[in-house]
Amino acid sequence: MKLLHLAAAVLNQTPLAWDPNRRNILSAIAQARAQKVSLLCLPELCISGYGCEDAFLSPGLTAMAWRILRDEILPETRGLAVSLGLPLLFQNAIFNTACLAVDGRILGFVAKRFLAGDGIHYEPRWFKPWPQGVVAEYTAPDGAAFPLGDIHFDVGGVKIGFEICEDAWVAKRPGGGLALEGVDVILNPSASHFAFGKLEVRKRFVLEGSRAFGCTYVYGNLVGNEAGRAIYDGGALIATGGALAAVGPRFTFQDVHLTTAVVDVDATRMMQARTASFVPSVHGGRYDRVRSPFDWPAVIPAAVIPPSQQPWESSPHHKEEEFARALSLALFDYLRKSHSRGFIVSLSGGADSAAVSCLIWVMAHLALAELGPDGVREKLSYLNTPTPDARTLVRALLTTCYQSTANSGDVTRNAARAVAQAIDANHLEFDVDALVKSYIAIVSQSLGRPLTWEQDDLALQNIQARVRSPGVWMLANIKGALLLATSNRSEAAVGYATMDGDTSGGLSPIAGIDKNFLRHWLRWLETAGPDTVGPVPALSCINRQAPTAELRPQAAHQTDEDDLMPYDLLDAVERHAIRDKRTPVECFQLLRNTFPRFAAAQLGLWVERFFRLWCRNQWKRERYAPSFHLDDENLDPKTWCRFPILSGGFERELAELRAYVATT
Repeated sequence: MKLLHLAAAVLNQTPLAWDPNRRNILSAIAQARAQKVSLLCLPELCISGYGCEDAFLSPGLTAMAWRILRDEILPETRGLAVSLGLPLLFQNAIFNTACLAVDGRILGFVAKRFLAGDGIHYEPRWFKPWPQGVVAEYTAPDGAAFPLGDIHFDVGGVKIGFEICEDAWVAKRPGGGLALEGVDVILNPSASHFAFGKLEVRKRFVLEGSRAFGCTYVYGNLVGNEAGRAIYDGGALIATGGALAAVGPRFTFQDVHLTTAVVDVDATRMMQARTASFVPSVHGGRYDRVRSPFDWPAVIPAAVIPPSQQPWESSPHHKEEEFARALSLALFDYLRKSHSRGFIVSLSGGADSAAVSCLIWVMAHLALAELGPDGVREKLSYLNTPTPDARTLVRALLTTCYQSTANSGDVTRNAARAVAQAIDANHLEFDVDALVKSYIAIVSQSLGRPLTWEQDDLALQNIQARVRSPGVWMLANIKGALLLATSNRSEAAVGYATMDGDTSGGLSPIAGIDKNFLRHWLRWLETAGPDTVGPVPALSCINRQAPTAELRPQAAHQTDEDDLMPYDLLDAVERHAIRDKRTPVECFQLLRNTFPRFAAAQLGLWVERFFRLWCRNQWKRERYAPSFHLDDENLDPKTWCRFPILSGGFERELAELRAYVATT
C-alpha cells in the first residue's frame, strides 16, 4: 500500500482582503500540518479572492498576489504539498492559475483551460483560457522562472494533476488526458457558488472523475458570502476509485474547515490496470510532467469511517433547509464584511418582511450553535455586542418597524408585533399617515384639484409606500445598520413594488426567490423550522392572511393575487417566459396543461399581463439593491438576466397569443 493523507479546504475569503485571506490560508496550512496531512487543496483564486471583478485588470493586483505567495505563504509550506490559487500576468494576458508548492518551493502553475462565462460568472472578461497541450515558461516579477500551462507533477513518485473548477463541468474534461498519463491525484480548487440542488451535481463529477480517471479526486471550495451576491456553500469532497471517502459540511460559519481522508494510491493504480479499455500514453503524451523529489510521510492505516453528512442534508425538506442556511450565512457575512452595526427591517405584517426578519433569527441561532458565544463575539468584534444567547444577539442586531397609514389594519399591526416578539427583535411602531396626508395636500393644492381613488389610484398607493422609506433609512443611519429591502422575485418580475418604498435598502435578501416558495417556507418555519433551530409558531398570524399591499382603503379588500394573478401561476409563467425563453403562445400552451382549472380566455389575459408588465418594469429591476443568487431563475440584470430597459414589448408576439387563444 502507498497511503496518502489528503485534505480539501473550504475558506471564507474576501476580494482584495489580502491580510484576512492570507491568515485563512496559513490557518488551513497549520491545521493540515497539525492533522499530519501531506497534500492540501485550497480553493480557486484563494490569495486574491475570486470576486475581484475588474480589479483583476489592475497590474497592482497580480503583483500583490505574487508577493504574498512568495514571501508570506510559500515558506509555510515546508513539509507539505499545497495548491494555491492566484491570477498571473503572462504575455500581456491574465490567467487563472493553481500553483503547486512543495516543501517551500514552487513547482509550477497550471492555468485554467475552460472559463466560466455564463450565469453569474464573467471570467472571460478578465482571464484568457489556456490552450490545450501548451506549456510555457513564466518569469515572475523577481526574475525566477517556472513552468506554466497544461502540466502535471510527479512529486516523490506520486503524480498530481489539476482540474480548476469549470474544467470539471465540461464534456471534454482535462482529467481524461491526465488519466492517460497515470495521474494518481486530481486536485480541483473551485469557487463554485451555491444553487438549490447543486451539491448533487458536484458529487457526480467528483465521483465519476475518480472512477473514470482511476484516481483520487480532491475538491475544495469557497464558503460564505465572498463578494456580496454569490453565496458559497463549501461542501469539500474527496473520492477515490469511484467511492466517496470524505464529505465536508456546508454553510459553515468558520473561516477555515478541512475535510481529510487517507487514500491508497496503489489501489487506484491497480484499478486502472484492471480496466481493459484503459490505454495509457507511453510516448510522452500531450502533458508535460514536472518532477520533484519529496518524501511523503508514512501513514498508518486506520479504520475506514464511512463519509457522513449533516443530518439536515437528508431531510425531506432539503430545499427549505438550504434556503434557511444559505441566506443565514450570507446575511452574517454581509453584516460583518460591510461593518454594519445591525439590520433594520420595515416589518409590515406580511410574508416578505416576516421572512427577512426570521432569517436573521435563524442566522443568530445557527451562528451561535456552531461558533459559540466567543466565536460570534470574535467575528463581530467591531460591535462589542454581548452574545450569551440567540435572544440577546437578535435583540442587539435586529430592529423592526411597523409603519401604519389610514389603510393599515389591526391584523397586520398585530401580526408584525407578534412576529417581532417571537424572534426577540427590537420592535418600533410609526404612524406615518400624517406624512401621507401632507404630501397629498401639497400635490392637490399644486394641481388645483383633489386627488381621488377613481382618478389617482396608483399615485395614492405609492405615496404610502414611499413615505415609509425615510423613517427606516433614518433608523439605519442612526444605528449604523443595514436597511434590508423586502421585495421578492415574483414582484420584481412584474414590477409589483414601489421604487423607493418597499424596495428601499442596501441589500435585498429575498429578491432571488419566488413568492410561492417563500409562502411555503414560512409555513414550514411556523411548524418545523431548520434542524436544531426549530419553528416560529407566531408565523401563523402571517400565514393565514392573503398577501396584500394594504395600500387601498380597507373596503377595497385589496390582495396581491387580485392585482396580479395567482402566485403559483405567476411563477410558472415567469419560469417559461424568462428562464426558458418561451414565446407567449408557447407559455400559454404549456400552462393549459398544468393549470386546467383556469379558462383559456382568463389564462391568456394573465400571460399577456405578465409579458407587458415584465417589459415595462426592467428599469425597476435595474434599481434593486443587491440580492443573493439562489437558482437559475434569478432576475438580477447585473449578474444573470439581462433585458433591455426599452423594447418593443412583444407586441407582435402578444397579437399572436390573442389570435391563438381566440381559436382555443
